[in-house]
Amino acid sequence: MPSHGYDVIVVGNGAIGGAIAVELSRRGHAVARVGKSDRPLAASSAAGAMLGSFGEVTRHTLRSKYGRIKLESDIRASSMWPTWDRILSETSGQVDSLYAASGTVVLLNTIGTGTVDTGNFQAIRAALDEYRHSYEEVDPDSLDWYSPDPLSRSLQAILIPGEHAIDASRLLTRLDLAFNAVGGAVIDDDAAEVTTVGGKCTGVRLESGTELEAHSVIIAAGARSSTLLETLPELRRRIPPLVSGYGVSALVETADGAVPKHVLRTPNRAFACGLHCVPRADGTLYLGGTNVINERPRAHATIRDLSFLLECSVNQLHSKMPMAGVAAVQVGNRPVTADGFPLLGPVGLEGLFMATGTYRDGLHQSPLIAEYLADLIESKSSKFDALLGDFAPERAPLAASDRGDVVNRATEELLAAGFETDWNVKPEWPELIEQHARQTYTRRAAELHPAFTPPPELLAKLTPSIERQLIDYYEAWS
Repeated sequence: MPSHGYDVIVVGNGAIGGAIAVELSRRGHAVARVGKSDRPLAASSAAGAMLGSFGEVTRHTLRSKYGRIKLESDIRASSMWPTWDRILSETSGQVDSLYAASGTVVLLNTIGTGTVDTGNFQAIRAALDEYRHSYEEVDPDSLDWYSPDPLSRSLQAILIPGEHAIDASRLLTRLDLAFNAVGGAVIDDDAAEVTTVGGKCTGVRLESGTELEAHSVIIAAGARSSTLLETLPELRRRIPPLVSGYGVSALVETADGAVPKHVLRTPNRAFACGLHCVPRADGTLYLGGTNVINERPRAHATIRDLSFLLECSVNQLHSKMPMAGVAAVQVGNRPVTADGFPLLGPVGLEGLFMATGTYRDGLHQSPLIAEYLADLIESKSSKFDALLGDFAPERAPLAASDRGDVVNRATEELLAAGFETDWNVKPEWPELIEQHARQTYTRRAAELHPAFTPPPELLAKLTPSIERQLIDYYEAWS
């Protein structure tokens, strides 16, 4: 080990931090990976691990430059997963593949609204056509295992045979094994702050008080990443603030042991990623579909969110799900930035990098991000610069759409959330709620900044603390 400590310290041991640490170690660097071994609050630990590009498309994705970059990054990452799976298997000494599901079926069911659900379903199909990616129409009634309540039946469905899923827990274990096999140093502690000397990043101080030194530090700590910059306030205010997209998932054992062979999911809806179920290699079934913006990561599921997830699964996936056993309840915290796009690359301090803010794409894009960050560490450039270069952390807000569009989207998603939760309102109330919501969101946006507008999820969930962070960030770029 070099006398100075390490070549690189990677803060974070989720899918992204783990992938970066393995990639750098494989290239011959002395790497320390910092993070508690039980990964509290991490998004990766509770992820469905769908390796989906087109399943995440919405009716707004391809309307902006950055939305297209997001899709094209997902597509590029998808092409890297077979090689990444092989590398992790060979490096860790594990012979089996990480893949747990073959293909994804996107369901358009009777839940939600035509604007959001039908609109996003049609957008997925249009994107598949535009990018000439294979898919096929399928009869929902012909799908194995799928047996929803009649009132939640699917109207249409498409099978995307190239969009698979893996087992997130097995991925994290394999990343640990691979990192150990290539000589990486595992630090079972959390980082408290970045240390600096003379305008240069020199390492990190751990919560235990120990200081680690390195030539470079990569912050890949998910939703908690920005807290490491609290001792660098002028730098921090020029980087989009991070909040948590808290989600609840459940692992269940079906009563008869049967699970679907494909991923089953709805389009993104109601500020979330759509209801989905993913078969696991051990025979359990992963259920997910919630996303709630919070100022700070949550450690425990609320009864409300867990109840909502399980009820949706019973109604929309399999009416006999109440007989399934709940093997585990999981909580993850997705890192969501103030403009909705990731923070990837060098920060305005020599030797400091970030790899976070990936929202729902982090695990899927982890092999791509790992190679990109490793390239930047070694040569300050990468073949992926044209694809990911716009996401440098120190930046003005990236706008995917204008303010009016953001307000409309927030209003539409709010109404979709109401219908998804089966609200019981008189026919005239949705129109009144829509008018009030649009006025409220328009006023909120104007109070934040004359031009900059956060994405719909943040606009709809503003708290005094989030509002202060946004105003401070916007002022830094005004």
